[in-house]
Amino acid sequence: MSRYLIVFLALSLFACKKKQEKISPTVASITESIYASGLIKSKNQYQAFSTVNGIIETVYVSEGDTVKKGDPLFAISNETQQLNKENAALSARFSDFNNNQGKLNDAKLLIDQARYKMRNDSLLFGRQAALWKEQIGTKNELDQRELAYKSSRDQYSSAILKYEDLKKQLDFSSDQSKKLLQINSKLENDFTIRSEISGVVYSLSKVKGEIAGTQSPLAIIGDAAHFILEMQVDEFDIIQIKKGLPVLVSLESYKGQVFEASVTKINPIMNERSKSFMVEAEFKQAPPQLYPNISFEASIVLRTKENVLLIPRNYLVNDSTVLKANGEKQIIKTGLKDYISIEVLSGLSAKDELVKPAQ
Repeated sequence: MSRYLIVFLALSLFACKKKQEKISPTVASITESIYASGLIKSKNQYQAFSTVNGIIETVYVSEGDTVKKGDPLFAISNETQQLNKENAALSARFSDFNNNQGKLNDAKLLIDQARYKMRNDSLLFGRQAALWKEQIGTKNELDQRELAYKSSRDQYSSAILKYEDLKKQLDFSSDQSKKLLQINSKLENDFTIRSEISGVVYSLSKVKGEIAGTQSPLAIIGDAAHFILEMQVDEFDIIQIKKGLPVLVSLESYKGQVFEASVTKINPIMNERSKSFMVEAEFKQAPPQLYPNISFEASIVLRTKENVLLIPRNYLVNDSTVLKANGEKQIIKTGLKDYISIEVLSGLSAKDELVKPAQ
């Protein structure tokens, strides 16, 4: 039994010794930062969608190809739309105002004829009225001349109105047919999916012969040389984030290396599902090779202090108390903190000895 007792006492003394490890505060620098993680995205990266439904007839690009803004990416089968455009073009030519100038000329001729007849009837009516004053002729002849004049005057007015109505109708038909042709041309253009930016085709999700719909992306395109860091920041920390703050970035593709970046954008709406905000940053000096969707971890640096008194965070009790080696409890005032250490503003000196609290 004595052997087991000796072993037990030795283990107890060893455990007590471990619990009574002593340290003293150290003078060093400390950086307070916020942890974030996210994915690399190409600048101006977007998903290319089709605005029409149909069968993919042609794929003009391959993954990794460089494209310019406006370059075609896909062609969607559009035989029906081509026929609609041709029909609209025929209608536009038929209804073109210049092609219907003959109808207006005929209407003008009718106006001239009506004007000539009105003037002639007016002259005859005037002569008959003068004769009637001299008691020459009959009242019936005078009435007939007056009636003829009024009739020709009305016909002249009617000819003018008909001309104006015809001109409005031709203008409307011409404009309407041109607009219809523009609409059909636009619809035909919708069957060719073009790049919105100059960049690189990073991904193609459809091949020739597959159905293109308005709800499924066809490709992912982005800038070839410029990348941004999209990271999620917890709602608890977001109020501390400001544009221009430095960011230290660790990439899975570049293990052991840290890259510098800075905050460029804070999206002002929270993701309700993840309770986080999207924060964007850009590299000060980007790695030599990057691709979209590379994962990373980051520390957004809030502030840094040099030559401050530090203790390990796990030596702190209730956020404000430490245990000295002599058994006394000491209340301290703290400042900046990182994941390991915390700044001591008052209550301790570098000569004090502390023991780690029992866990």
